[in-house]
Amino acid sequence: MAEDATELLFVYGLLTRTDLQLDTFGRRIETTPDVLPGYRLGYAEFDMPLVAGLTGMRRHPVAHETDDPLDKLVGDVLELTLAELDAADEYAAPGYRRIRATLESGVDAWVFVPLTPPAVGD
Repeated sequence: MAEDATELLFVYGLLTRTDLQLDTFGRRIETTPDVLPGYRLGYAEFDMPLVAGLTGMRRHPVAHETDDPLDKLVGDVLELTLAELDAADEYAAPGYRRIRATLESGVDAWVFVPLTPPAVGD
């Protein structure tokens, strides 16, 4: 890939926040609203001291896969450089992994999902 190549990242939680974008990417990212079908919002506790220090939150939003097409997770698409995508990986670790998903708009984007799915009812 070229150095100026970009990747799309679907975010539904803390990376929608301008303060965390500034801390993670060094800039505010313009967003495009979109929806991740077959997922719903859950919460889980991860040991992320940097994020807890910035937000005061210990429980973090997670994408809970349901495979039910009626479930929809609302979020935003960020267009990131490869270096920024690497920074997002560092921000998300250790509780998440990055996967490819097709959004309701038909766009393919990366999305962070938990390494361990949240318990039902989270």
